[in-house]
Amino acid sequence: MQTIDLHDTICLIATSDQRVHMICTIPALSNLDNLAARAVDMVRQRLGWRQGVRIELYKRIPLAAGLGGGSSDAAAVLLALQQWWQLPFSASDLLSMAASLGSDVPFFLTGGLALCEGRGERVTPLAYYWPASMRWLLLLKPSISVSTAAVFRALPATDYTDGTHSKAVSATLNANSDPPLEHLHNGLERSVLERYPAVARAREDLFSAGAAVVRLSGSGPTLYAPFAELASALHAHHQMQAMGYEVYLSRATHPSPGDVCLF
Repeated sequence: MQTIDLHDTICLIATSDQRVHMICTIPALSNLDNLAARAVDMVRQRLGWRQGVRIELYKRIPLAAGLGGGSSDAAAVLLALQQWWQLPFSASDLLSMAASLGSDVPFFLTGGLALCEGRGERVTPLAYYWPASMRWLLLLKPSISVSTAAVFRALPATDYTDGTHSKAVSATLNANSDPPLEHLHNGLERSVLERYPAVARAREDLFSAGAAVVRLSGSGPTLYAPFAELASALHAHHQMQAMGYEVYLSRATHPSPGDVCLF
């Protein structure tokens, strides 16, 4: 897994009413079921604290896209609270809390480039190296929703893997070498393409716009296409935008402590 520069912004504000308030630029997410609010509540319960917190979430990552938006928000909240309140939690404690919030949350505690195993709770950071052939990432989100549960239920046994493929790609990256683009793999991709024709059509449109490789992100519906050259990425971006697709041009990023700011 690899973090990219498409991100949300979260502000945490102390309040005196001993409650958790969740405010989001997308009204449907302004509730305490939001993973960011659940992260705050988990910390308060673990410590027996009643400090009130107002969470302001400014969304940029598209919803239900297979891009880890909610998971990254929850991880950011845990890291911010750790700094803000000087929490007595070890790295292992934070990892356990993150895993209980969601499978992808542990990865976002460190971000960067990592091999994730198990449910996602076993995270092995890799030496930061990103191939020149993937310098630019074009993301395309078809305007449909994908049921992750249904995709997993429909997954044939032949599409399950033992992680050998992911470990091989990780080892190549860790050695500062470029894995062949065709080695990029997502075991859920075939199931999603078969169940959701709109995703399959979007994939073909990306190929027509010049993408050499197109892969599914997470459980979808977002697809990503790597490009070595900005001009080629922009050409494909403009073509997809003209066809009415929701598209984002992004790059891989390596988070730093400065990503969490205290005011």
